[in-house]
Amino acid sequence: MTIDLLAAAAGAGAAAAPPAWMTFLPIIGMIAIFWFLIIRPQMNQQKQHREKIAAVKKGDQVVTAGGLVGKVVKVDDVYVELDLGPNVRVKAIKATLGDIIPPGGKPAND
Repeated sequence: MTIDLLAAAAGAGAAAAPPAWMTFLPIIGMIAIFWFLIIRPQMNQQKQHREKIAAVKKGDQVVTAGGLVGKVVKVDDVYVELDLGPNVRVKAIKATLGDIIPPGGKPAND
């Protein structure tokens, strides 16, 4: 009888280890959360920005990454020529444009 009790106690204490894939499940879950909450929306936002900048045309009012507001005079594949004021024209790299100001709109700080 004592042997049966010892065998039962030994069997109850030796629980089976979880499968190996279960130990990676929390890490996979965190990666999925980061993907759907941070990485994927940022990729969509960058894609929309690239499409918007690619559609810049003559006459649009734009804001550069440096904060300059100007009117597009000439558009090239790589460069954009901006009119910043009377007798002030600047050649900027198209990728450095921050935003296109809608017609009739004002910059946020005016």
